[in-house]
This record gives sequence, structure tokens and C-alpha cells, in this order.
Amino acid sequence: MFNQTNEEMAFKLNMKTHLMQLTEDANEIIGSLDQTEQCLLCELESLHDQFNEMHAEASSFYLQTYMEEYTPGFAEFSIAIEHLSKQKHGALIVIQRRDEVEGLIQRGTNLHAEMSASLIESIFYPGNPLHDGALLVKESTLISAANVLPLTTKKVSPTLGTRHRAAIGLSSMSDALVLVVSEETGKMSFAKEGVLYPLTLKGSRKKTL
Repeated sequence: MFNQTNEEMAFKLNMKTHLMQLTEDANEIIGSLDQTEQCLLCELESLHDQFNEMHAEASSFYLQTYMEEYTPGFAEFSIAIEHLSKQKHGALIVIQRRDEVEGLIQRGTNLHAEMSASLIESIFYPGNPLHDGALLVKESTLISAANVLPLTTKKVSPTLGTRHRAAIGLSSMSDALVLVVSEETGKMSFAKEGVLYPLTLKGSRKKTL
């Protein structure tokens, strides 16, 4: 039988509360559609804001859950990719889990450095010789930078760039998590099992186990 942690139960209860409120608000909008003074756009914007808040909590929670057994660095990654996102500095970060990935990638420059948000940010700073490629992370160590990942052969949206295609490609071939920051939009996402998920971090927090 699957045992949920206290935080997971609290998270799901909070999601249920949010969804019930969202449903109630949506039903109120439906009931008032015939009122001429209704500001439908305003009300839809409110629903959109509520949904974004839920998405932020869910994506942050699940990414941390997927990472926590394999690296203690969720807080460092959160800080780094949020800063990179705000500056629209592209980034591609591989979090190795059970599967060894070095046989699947073209090795770049060895680092073997202790993890830190500032170092991750500096690697992806435009003009840095290491910024154009993927950073490989094992546990609490930044193993190598400027690695080349296999691109997905699946048909994907033409709006997805090389970083996103690489994230999908490697995560299709291993259980690695691959974090992506778009340099065009600054949007964050992560790939797991060949699927790309939008990411909105809701701050870093310590999970209760």
C-alpha cells in the first residue's frame, strides 16, 4: 500500500481546496453570464490567476519530489534557474537519477565542482565558453558542462528549440530529469520520461519526510 508523506497529504488537500474554489467561482460566472454588467474578461482573468497559483505549487512540489532522492540541491537549482529565467539566459541541466547517462551524451568539459546557485548561473551566462550545452549533475556535484545531448526523434512542436528537443531526447532514453530555461522567452520547464512540463517555481522549501 502506498504511504503518503505528511507534506504530500497536505499538498493534495490544498489542491482539492483550490479546485473546489475554482469550480465554485466558475459556476458563479456561468450563472451570471446573462447579466449585461458582467465583466467576463475580469472574471476569467481571476480564474487564470488562481490556476497559475495552483500550477506553481504543483510543478514546484512534483519537481522537488522527483529530485529529492537523487540530489539535495533543489533550493540551489530553484534560485539559479529563476534568476536565469528573469534574465532570459538559456540553460539546460541534467539531473542524473538511477540511470547512468554519460554513455548517452557527448562529454563536454569536466568540472567536478560543488553545487552552488551562483556557479550554475555563471556557467550559463552568455559569452561563457561553457554556456552552450548541458550541465550534468550527480548528487551534489556539478560533473561537467557543455555536454551535447541526443535530440528527440519524435515529432514535436516547431516552436521548441534545440534545448527542449535535447531535454526530451535524453529523458526519453533514461530516467534523468532535464531542466530547461528558454533564452527566447525565459520560460522554465522540465522533461521527464520524454514529456516536457512547464515549470513555475513557488519558492524553495524543505520537505517534511
